[in-house]
Amino acid sequence: MEKSHKIILGRIVAAGLLFAAAYLPFAAPVWQVGLFVAAYLVAGADVVWRAVRQLLRGRMLDEHFLMAVATLGAFAIGEYPEAVAVMLFYQIGELFQDVAVARSRRSISALMDIRPDYANVETASGLEKVSPDGLPAGSVIVVKPGEKVPLDGVVLSGTSALDTAALTGESVPREVSAGGTVLSGSLNLSGVLRVRTTGTYGESTVARILDLVEHADTGKAASEKFITRFARVYTPIVVGAAVLLAVVPPLVAGGGWLLWLNRALIFLVISCPCALVVSIPLTFFAGIGGASRRGILIKGSDYLETLARVRTVVFDKTGTLTRGRFSVTEVRPAGAGGFSEADLTELAALAEGYSDHPVAVSLREAYGRPIDRSRVSDVADFAGEGIAALVDGRRVFAGNGRLMRRAGVESAVCGTVGTVVHLAADGMYAGYIVVADMIKPEAAEAVVRLGKAGVAKTVMLTGDRSEVAEAVARAAGIDEWQAELLPGDKVAQVERLRQSGPAALPLAFVGDGINDAPVLKLADVGIAMGGIGSDAAIEAADVVLMDDNPLKVAEGMRIARRTRRIVVQNMVFAIGIKFAMLLLGALGVADMWEAVFADVGVTVLAVLNAMRAMRTK
Repeated sequence: MEKSHKIILGRIVAAGLLFAAAYLPFAAPVWQVGLFVAAYLVAGADVVWRAVRQLLRGRMLDEHFLMAVATLGAFAIGEYPEAVAVMLFYQIGELFQDVAVARSRRSISALMDIRPDYANVETASGLEKVSPDGLPAGSVIVVKPGEKVPLDGVVLSGTSALDTAALTGESVPREVSAGGTVLSGSLNLSGVLRVRTTGTYGESTVARILDLVEHADTGKAASEKFITRFARVYTPIVVGAAVLLAVVPPLVAGGGWLLWLNRALIFLVISCPCALVVSIPLTFFAGIGGASRRGILIKGSDYLETLARVRTVVFDKTGTLTRGRFSVTEVRPAGAGGFSEADLTELAALAEGYSDHPVAVSLREAYGRPIDRSRVSDVADFAGEGIAALVDGRRVFAGNGRLMRRAGVESAVCGTVGTVVHLAADGMYAGYIVVADMIKPEAAEAVVRLGKAGVAKTVMLTGDRSEVAEAVARAAGIDEWQAELLPGDKVAQVERLRQSGPAALPLAFVGDGINDAPVLKLADVGIAMGGIGSDAAIEAADVVLMDDNPLKVAEGMRIARRTRRIVVQNMVFAIGIKFAMLLLGALGVADMWEAVFADVGVTVLAVLNAMRAMRTK
């Protein structure tokens, strides 16, 4: 139990014992009053003190002011048990509230466990444990099994499995080996890794995530702003109504001042807007916490509420709906020449052995063996066409149709979508290889789930060729697509989509966060996918998905809409019960005890309902 909870619980127990002692049969009337006063001070001194401080600052019309005036008035008319009960049950409500807030905060601050305590640095005398804060980029560190990765880096040697659940929400460990990248905050599960750091601690993934999480509750949602505006109008009205209730009926009917003063005090107790003031921010905070546990970081409750109302989702293609890296999808040898698929792959990989182009990299990956550069010579690069080289003494051309015409051979027609690499060897057409950026297997399901979540329209924007864009859009089930766009064109398209749809229904843009910063900023909600490795994603986006799974977009929207439903439920419930009890109190149907239960009970129920926002499936 936290310290603040123990203090509140101690007040409740002490005030309860003093309250009970006042009813002992041997307690004299003067002792009874003394015990009631002591119980009141133990339970409510802090409330009265807050009311006084607010009064001195010129901000008297808040819940503490209402509680203090109502209970001191009850003492003035001799209703001692009722005054103590108001403060006692108020503290019980405060305890429920604090426990709920602490639980919600823990769901977010659980991410703080990813903060590394130390780094094992290689020195001339062996390994030395140092703070990761001061390590420069380029340092060589060793991460042992069971330790957290302290800084982002590249694996120099070793093989291991990394638990990235705290970063991405995924339970399946990721395998890494030499040449692979590691992210700070991951937990090393098995082997020893030697890592060369690629940045300082301040630039690391873990530092950026912790900064984002710590400030996740700064932006206020429209519902929270409504409650603030509501309280400013509501509180003076109910205080004025209570004064009128205490003065007008006795003046009109003559007499009965104590009766109507008592009803006015009951009216004030009931009027405290605790349920609204507590439960609405708590619900948003719980929703942000629940999302963070699923690897979805939302920068504030205003963005969460906007996400809940999104009806148009715009996707970038590369790295968002597709994997963002090329791979060989088809190898088709020509009928003549006797070339096999393995022959074609080997010739292409060797010819492209000196190139860093993504297509060349994918060809070498498909080959799967080290490139023996001694077999390759006389390499010529034809810009925009491809490469020619001597491979094992054979003149090989690898490139597009224009290069084949240069080689004097006729290339085959390929109907497959992707980048086609034609090959010719010694003046004979050998066949072609198709290299494409494959669509993510979850993309189509993500679009379906968005539709079920209430998204009316999905759009894809890309700078790729039209035929590639059309193939991806059809495979993913996207409603509308635009291809061959420059970054500025994407901004114009998002502006068009925002203006063509209803102004009240916001638009979300989903990108990889690397080159989409202007569009992420422009959208009502910018969602960066796989943004843990991108500074631009953290800075520009309103929502950061910790991995590159497009299903997380629909999951974040589901959490946001569920959170907003709970907010609406609490607002309707709290305001409805409050006005009903205010009427009963004014008519004299509800007494002070019922007023206490109405106020505290509604608050507790609203808080318990708010905590449902933290649960995610």
